[in-house]
Amino acid sequence: MKAQEYLKHELFDYVGKAADELEIEAYVIGGYVRDCYLKRNKFKDLDFVAVGSGIELAQKTAQLLPKKVNLNVFKRFGTAQLVYKGIELEFVGARKESYSKDSRKPFVEDGSLQDDQNRRDFTINALAISINKESWGNVLDPFNGLVDLEKGIIRTPLEPNKTYSDDPLRMMRAIRFATQLDFYIEQQSFDAIRENKERIKIISKERIADELNKIMAAPKPSKGFNLLYKSGLLELILPELVKLQGVEEVEGQLHKDNFYHTLEVVDNISANSENVWLRWAGLLHDIAKPKTKRFIKGTGWTFHGHEFLGAKMVHGIFKRLKLPLNDKKDFVQKMVKLSSRPISLIDDGVTDSAVRRLLFDAGDDLEELMVLCEADITTKNAKRKKRYLNNFKTVREKFKTVEEKDRVRNFQPPVTGELIMQTFDLKPGPEIGQIKTAIKDAILEGTINNDLNEAKAYMIKKGSELGLKIRKDE
Repeated sequence: MKAQEYLKHELFDYVGKAADELEIEAYVIGGYVRDCYLKRNKFKDLDFVAVGSGIELAQKTAQLLPKKVNLNVFKRFGTAQLVYKGIELEFVGARKESYSKDSRKPFVEDGSLQDDQNRRDFTINALAISINKESWGNVLDPFNGLVDLEKGIIRTPLEPNKTYSDDPLRMMRAIRFATQLDFYIEQQSFDAIRENKERIKIISKERIADELNKIMAAPKPSKGFNLLYKSGLLELILPELVKLQGVEEVEGQLHKDNFYHTLEVVDNISANSENVWLRWAGLLHDIAKPKTKRFIKGTGWTFHGHEFLGAKMVHGIFKRLKLPLNDKKDFVQKMVKLSSRPISLIDDGVTDSAVRRLLFDAGDDLEELMVLCEADITTKNAKRKKRYLNNFKTVREKFKTVEEKDRVRNFQPPVTGELIMQTFDLKPGPEIGQIKTAIKDAILEGTINNDLNEAKAYMIKKGSELGLKIRKDE
């Protein structure tokens, strides 16, 4: 079988020529080949395997390239890497691996191409295309990876228990590829993931988080999280999410299964936004419901305060999973905390001040908040869904009206701390913050307009109430 059509880029000519001059076999292997057959190639990186020294192949390639490149050599791992015209090339010598029970880092020794293909995680990632002149374009497919690509199957080249036990990260990768490609994990392979789930504990949190984010970035993240749940991995990685699963009944009253509801919310967001962190907010927006669930006779099930507790839980979850503890985490917390606020603005009797409050609190993230809120509508009743969406349309109109009138989104009080200190001849202290907060609240409540002169007058009034005196020269 030939695949010359996938070797048209000039890089294959240079690497192939380098391999021929060194008199070694060389192949492009892995993700590039897989994605070519799936017609999803983005041509960002290429993996080459040499039956010999991968480092020497990289060095020779760097010499032949018309443009000078920086070559990074990792002798300990027998690999090298360079970047040419924005494309990353990685070189490795064919090798075979063996593992110890307490580590996913293998003991590596030189091997044949077959050894190298044996160590690959899945059949669809073991496909190799020769780039030597005499065998240019020959496809090596020892595990019927092309058939698995056609049928949409994730399967390991060797016995799956060994594959997953040796490197437990492959369990996450299997689920991630199944999610990204919308493939099916072969049953024996999935059973092996279940059997080896505890092995995930030897994998670093950073590597797990990386796979979670790739699942979250997929077109339909629910597939991945459902597979994580059914495999038992989710209980070990994100037990808080598993606790959302199930329906309880008291006095004939049920509450919805918040686990599957949550997955549907994430998919709804994914259909309208590529923001991975907004998708995380969707995944965690009900995370505190198990802790706040109460049944009140005559009222039914309640989850009072779950948004506030959930926002607090986000920090601990991000810290444990080694997710970024920066503005990304702050954004997720903000979305979770505000997730129920827009629905409260539907009532015709809602004051402008309540709208101004949410405009101010949401700031530039208002549209993301509304995407989350609309995604939260998972009812299968078409009339009810239409009514809810119309309600949110009304809320959006209120936002527009109040914003045009009052300009409060992301506003800063017109009066600065410096002006307060100058007016009352103050040094830095708590009074400055108290006055600034009072002015901000007065504007949001509509007591005064968002205007410098009105704010200054209100500043003097609040200062007087605090016993402060205006400087004589003011």
